[in-house]
Amino acid sequence: MDIAGIGAIVTGGASGLGAATAKALADAGARVALFDLNMELAEKTAAEIGATAIACDVTDPDGAAAAVERARAVNGPARILVNCAGVGTAGKILDKEGPMALSAFSRTIEINLIGSFNLMRLAADDMRKAEPLNDDGERGLIVSTASVAAFEGQIGQAAYAASKGGIVGLTLPAARELARYGIRVLAIAPGIFMTPMLAGLPEKVRDALAADLPFPKRLGKPEEYAALVLHMARNPALNGEVVRLDSALRMQP
Repeated sequence: MDIAGIGAIVTGGASGLGAATAKALADAGARVALFDLNMELAEKTAAEIGATAIACDVTDPDGAAAAVERARAVNGPARILVNCAGVGTAGKILDKEGPMALSAFSRTIEINLIGSFNLMRLAADDMRKAEPLNDDGERGLIVSTASVAAFEGQIGQAAYAASKGGIVGLTLPAARELARYGIRVLAIAPGIFMTPMLAGLPEKVRDALAADLPFPKRLGKPEEYAALVLHMARNPALNGEVVRLDSALRMQP
């Protein structure tokens, strides 16, 4: 896929993995729409990279549909969707106070999994109506964000691991179904990355996290996630796959 000149949507695009991905796509010539709830930060990021900031709650069917429609009006139909919006809820199923609140589990699933599916279905509908981009008949690419926790979730990650495991389980059947329209579906499973949440931790805590990484022994850089998204866009043989981006990390309980 030639990225230059095409429309792209990045959810959670105001910061972290989303912001790095939006910048990489914009630098490659895409017309990028940042979807986020934090409009102050989204507008700041969009101004820095030459993108458009659009308010979007990924769990809201009507609001998300309106956001996709606005992005289409500004940038044309989305040919790339990158789902980076998510929450990292931590909590044990049972703790000293009793069972985890069901609302905490539901919220994590709703944002991380259902939110990703919501944008997937809306963007895919846009893509299938557009003309093919090349001789392969390719119309678009959808990349969602899983996690190594989907495979080796730790104690206290039941909700988060379940939500990301859902992303893993969604990827192949979605790729098979959407193949008829020339739409590829992939997912990236990051390890421990230097996101705003981790950047706020003390250096010694970040060093301790990095110590468990085989190589390189440092937290992942959002730019490395973004670079993989660009490669996925440019390599048409990649489809239906979940790619671990984790420095060979295998988490222990």
